[in-house]
Amino acid sequence: MTENQQPVLILPEGYQRMIGRGAQGANIAAAKAVAETVRTTLGPKGMDKMLVDSIGDIVVTNDGVTILEEMNIENPAAKMIVEVAKTQDAEVGDGTTTAVVIAGELLKKAEDLLDQNVHPTVIAKGYNLAGERAEKLLEKIKVKIDLTDNVSLRNVAMTAMTGKNAETDKEVLAKIVVNAVKSIIEEKSGKPFIENDNIKIEKKSGGSVQDSKLINGIVIDKERVHSEMPSEVKNAKILLLSEALEVKETERSTEIRVNTPDQLKAFMDQEETYLKDIVSKVKVTGANVVFCQKGIDDVAQYFLAKANILAVRRVKKSDVEKLAKATGAKIVSNLDESSVKDLGFAGEVFEKKISGEDMMFVSKCKNPKAVTIFVRGGTEHIVDEIERAVIDALGDLKAVIEEGTVVYGAGAPEIELAQGLRKYAQSLKGREQLAVNKFAEALEIIPKTLAENAGLDPIDVLTELKALHDNGKISFGINVFTGKSEDMSKLGVVEPSKIKSQAIKSATEVAMLILRIDDVIASGKMKEPPMPPQGGMGGGMPGMY
Repeated sequence: MTENQQPVLILPEGYQRMIGRGAQGANIAAAKAVAETVRTTLGPKGMDKMLVDSIGDIVVTNDGVTILEEMNIENPAAKMIVEVAKTQDAEVGDGTTTAVVIAGELLKKAEDLLDQNVHPTVIAKGYNLAGERAEKLLEKIKVKIDLTDNVSLRNVAMTAMTGKNAETDKEVLAKIVVNAVKSIIEEKSGKPFIENDNIKIEKKSGGSVQDSKLINGIVIDKERVHSEMPSEVKNAKILLLSEALEVKETERSTEIRVNTPDQLKAFMDQEETYLKDIVSKVKVTGANVVFCQKGIDDVAQYFLAKANILAVRRVKKSDVEKLAKATGAKIVSNLDESSVKDLGFAGEVFEKKISGEDMMFVSKCKNPKAVTIFVRGGTEHIVDEIERAVIDALGDLKAVIEEGTVVYGAGAPEIELAQGLRKYAQSLKGREQLAVNKFAEALEIIPKTLAENAGLDPIDVLTELKALHDNGKISFGINVFTGKSEDMSKLGVVEPSKIKSQAIKSATEVAMLILRIDDVIASGKMKEPPMPPQGGMGGGMPGMY
């Protein structure tokens, strides 16, 4: 620049910019920090995180997506890694920690290549080739599962719950989850289909996890509207109403002038007659249980109680829809058009006090297409974590039943894929070969982390597993309880193949996306570039701002 030239400003005041290697380094550091945060939660021996929000509420969990959502991360690159967890959770419902850890390790290995002056686009191309090859290799190690074999399905559910607070009672919970899923299987285009929204999870602290049960129907956190109504109805004929059992308000503002007591009494009598007529219409249908989405007038409550009809009001729309699927009832929006054909059936409907609160149980439904898993536990924190474990198991079972295939767990698929990728790398001639080899190394972070979290020597574990897989023993993984490499097909440690496929796919895509960023332009004051975590999470979480 000559003396007379002025510096050219292309951004307004207050903008900050990082370019080139600095931008890549900052982004990779942030991604690695996110991965390190959840890495210690992976596997049966993984640790929990205690997350405390601004008002002091506590969440204790080792569920990857829950941790990342509760952390309220602001760093833009770190947010992209969080999106990996959210995508994994939305697609499969489990494997979020695996996806994040692989993404973080892919970027860590890419950093080594950047230090060797390998261009980011070359690394991205190599990672893309490796990701596609990994998908093909995964196809070869998939194992078909017999969907009528309850033992195999329970193994899938138990593998999903291993390492969580539900682990000690995983057999009881696995049986409940499998029975719940099998009861709501539908068929679409000749294939099994599961809508997990048709499984309601209702939770109450108190008792033990062993007290959790499957209700062949729906549990609602509501009580009957009148104490004189029956608290239990056998062979319930259920009417579902989306309209209120109240005097309808006029659409326009009106004013009624009452000049004498007789006029007031006549007005009150007319209102009472109207409500009595509404209740008589309910009685004509033959219903002995009513679930109303809106309000029920006090006078109507009295007449319903007098008719020995159990009624519940202000039931959530989602619960009304689940009741329809469970009981076979039709949701009635106009009582004048209702008939006995609109009624649903349940073996029994009863009110029961659980942990000091009245709840309504609609159970013993015939072929219900919506059911409830009623979760119990000693404290609220335990119940919340059991619920997360059940949701993971439901996601795994959905993936297995719809895809029909599993892979063996405990690090076995990652070792097998890494071995296959190294052989594939030898067929490449360009610098992409370096990226494919690094991709293979990155996948080994899963068995390595499983070993580290169990207090085992990761080098010994990886060496032994590689030797076994070289000899064709593709189902061998690390048994973190014994510290030995064992056959996972015999131990029943299986995971949906979709979990691995989605985790590798998402991790590869986000790693490529971050690698290709060489310029970060931010409005407002940018905080200091994040540094990789030193010594775990000791003095705060570097990179989380």
